[in-house]
Amino acid sequence: MDALPVFLIVRNVRCLVAGAGEVAYRKARLLAKARAQLHIVAPRISEQMLELLQEHGGSLERRKVTEDDVAAAQLVIAATDDLQSNEDVSRWAQGRGVPVNVVDQPALCTFYMPAIVDRSPVVVAISSSGTSPVLTRSLKELNEVMMPARIDRLAVLLGSMREQVKRRITDFAGRTAFWENVLESEVPELVYAGREEEARAALERILGGAQQQTGEVWLVGAGPGDPDLLTLRALRLMYRADLVLYDRLVSKEILSRIRPDAERIHVGKGPDMHSVDQYTINDMLIRHAREGRKVMRLKGGDPFIFGRGGEELTTLAEAGVNFQIVPGITAASGCAAYAGIPLTHRDHAHSVQFLTGHLKDGNLDLDWPALIREKHTLVFYMGLKSLPLVCDQLRRHGMPAATPAAVVSQGTTRQQQVATGNLENLPGIAERAGIKAPAITIIGEVVSLRDSFAWFEG
Repeated sequence: MDALPVFLIVRNVRCLVAGAGEVAYRKARLLAKARAQLHIVAPRISEQMLELLQEHGGSLERRKVTEDDVAAAQLVIAATDDLQSNEDVSRWAQGRGVPVNVVDQPALCTFYMPAIVDRSPVVVAISSSGTSPVLTRSLKELNEVMMPARIDRLAVLLGSMREQVKRRITDFAGRTAFWENVLESEVPELVYAGREEEARAALERILGGAQQQTGEVWLVGAGPGDPDLLTLRALRLMYRADLVLYDRLVSKEILSRIRPDAERIHVGKGPDMHSVDQYTINDMLIRHAREGRKVMRLKGGDPFIFGRGGEELTTLAEAGVNFQIVPGITAASGCAAYAGIPLTHRDHAHSVQFLTGHLKDGNLDLDWPALIREKHTLVFYMGLKSLPLVCDQLRRHGMPAATPAAVVSQGTTRQQQVATGNLENLPGIAERAGIKAPAITIIGEVVSLRDSFAWFEG
């Protein structure tokens, strides 16, 4: 390790920034967030630096930096465009034992400015010891994405209980074990879901020794297939679930993200195939949650769009089982995007309608005349088997046979196939292309725009 990571308290500490350009401004802004006492010295001052000083306070001198400026400071940052001036500042600071950072010149630094992920009071600092700022920035972006947005609220909650925990648990090892238990409990997820009062109550129960293992059900949308389309909350819960009940449409790549020791049960349904009926699934959700397990109901797409999530939600609410809902990217949105078909467009479609294409007793009971509208996109889920019927009924009720239409199979995955045509010829085109379920059908003028994106293949 070339440098010792530390967090300096610079509140009311006199910090000198030599320079007032864009880079100097970024450094001064960080110091201002940490409530430092700013002293800016530079021959020319940018407007944004002036605005920062007006907002935050501090002193300003329009001239070149001198040794006396460094001597009066407790921390120094050199960010001028004069290499000799930067070298002088570093030499003066090091001669007086004042911490100094010279931007983009690691050899002249006694400390580095890290990339920062700020969820105060939680702060993550990342450094490459000055070797690769771009790599550091990339790691910062990764941390920004993965850290829960409400982790600051969790830190505040835990901090508010520290003294109470110290009085109750006097030994250090015991307190460490307690906090580990809290972070493995439902407390973090309650905070992340915005249920802070419930989280505090759960934390107090754990402290009082009355903690009971409480189960919960998570209705989670897995998106249309590409694991990169999982939401951050879905991914986080997949690492925490004890049991996962998953559908046929959940891809293997997504299943691989589940915690390795979690139990998995396939409860998928397909055309003319129902491995587990809905009543049994509802019963499993309730039974396992009441046993104290964290149960994930993992569905392709979004649970509330042709996913029967509403039925499961009603059942859980009536049974008094705790639950969370995590929406997912629905197949219509994901598959259309990966196929290069916008569902709406100012010139071609002002509205979009989602419908089920699932046949019942060989029929599809829809209000066909109401579907025939100008500048309107229709998306049929689970409609591959009913595709000839859909195209025929739309033509019979007045939609032009030349209306563009497409079928997207296994959308967003590496196996994605797209067949395009019109109401008259699409069923034959799809059959000859060997299109297989799962698939969605998109009907409307927007399909013609895919030709404009001939380069695009998901």
